[in-house]
Amino acid sequence: MPGTLLAFAGVAVVVTLTPGPATALVVRSALRGGRRSALETTLGNATGILFWAVASAIGISALVAASEVAFVVLKVAGAITLIAFGILSFRRHEKAPQGSGYRTGLITAFANPKLAVFFIALFPQFIPKGEPVLPMTLAMAMIVIACDLVYFSLLAILVTRTKQAFVKGPWGKRIERVSGSVLIALGLRLAVEPR
Repeated sequence: MPGTLLAFAGVAVVVTLTPGPATALVVRSALRGGRRSALETTLGNATGILFWAVASAIGISALVAASEVAFVVLKVAGAITLIAFGILSFRRHEKAPQGSGYRTGLITAFANPKLAVFFIALFPQFIPKGEPVLPMTLAMAMIVIACDLVYFSLLAILVTRTKQAFVKGPWGKRIERVSGSVLIALGLRLAVEPR
């Protein structure tokens, strides 16, 4: 079992380093609210990961993956959420209210059907025959969450330091607009891409 989890840890690192909605949201949160807001976003995303991991272990995410209607509803909700956050990046540049980062990460993770499919497709490959599913799934989810916490914390430090270097110029607003554009693009891609 330790060898299985070690092999999965390598996959988790690759998954964490692959840019996606969570990365764009952490950058946006770091720009708007600093490291604390970025950490809140990461924790919200981690809660969503834990939810989908438990759901996959008890079969709920399998139903989402199997049901075209449920998948499309989640996909559209996720796309709308990402696009809305992207638009807000253009419309507001003030500091983010405390606690909003957690909600942002949580809502985005909940509305991401790709997480459901990810857990169904990937996790079973790392559960040895005869091992209890729930403890192994939770262990793998915690590995993903740990990788996210380390990587996104480092990313938040980098972004906030870069922001401080350019705080007196227009760069902060420009970087936030870039992250907003990325969120909108990710939302549009999610809306139009097939399962």
